[in-house]
Amino acid sequence: MADRTPSAASAASVASVEPVLRDITLWTAALVRQFPELAEELAPGRRGPAGSAPAPSPAGRDEQLREERREALLLQQRHGLAVPGHAAAPIRLHVSDAIRDITDGVVELEEAVSARLALPRPPRAGVIDRLRRVVGLLDAIGADPDLARHVRDEIRRMARRCARTLGDAETVVRVSGRCPWCDSVSLRAFPDRRAVLCVNPACVCADELCGCQDDPAYRHLWPEREWTELAAASGARTEEIEAAMDDPKETAC
Repeated sequence: MADRTPSAASAASVASVEPVLRDITLWTAALVRQFPELAEELAPGRRGPAGSAPAPSPAGRDEQLREERREALLLQQRHGLAVPGHAAAPIRLHVSDAIRDITDGVVELEEAVSARLALPRPPRAGVIDRLRRVVGLLDAIGADPDLARHVRDEIRRMARRCARTLGDAETVVRVSGRCPWCDSVSLRAFPDRRAVLCVNPACVCADELCGCQDDPAYRHLWPEREWTELAAASGARTEEIEAAMDDPKETAC
């Protein structure tokens, strides 16, 4: 009878995908938290993020209103998102574009995951429910490193677009000590993610599956369970990291 015990190389490959699964969890949590806020950004009378387009000339106002009404109806029909307080008031088209892109992206991602794992096509659901279903498949996704990286990259892309559209500026807190990988004083705590990152653009760790290997915008990350190890390697104090996460206003950069 053939030996079905996984090889050492296979076991190591599965173990090394853990940072990717951790990133999927973190980025999904950010997207689940922020996606509903996009609907609120469509409401009239609120100032949009920096870089919003200027108000149109009176000559083009009627056409814009007609287009915005069509967009509001489309959002409600396709994505189940009603614009708060919307009647004939204008909506922000760049926000509705982001909602459509993220919604379509989440649908396509869940269907691709199901197909790769030989699962039935997932039933219709909202963005939040679909994201939670994807996270519920992490054990199976982790057995396929290529699939895991694809899921991470797509959710990260959509979470970043959501954050850019909302104009959010994440709180950043300086952490003492030096990065164990690049030896620079570039460690920062990000309370929203409850994680420490090295913000040095030139920093690359030794994990071949870490996003910092192939994405210039990605930064190596230490989740909460690795703070003690990070403190010992960097010269920081675990208490300092915990304080930065719990009371960032007192120590923000």
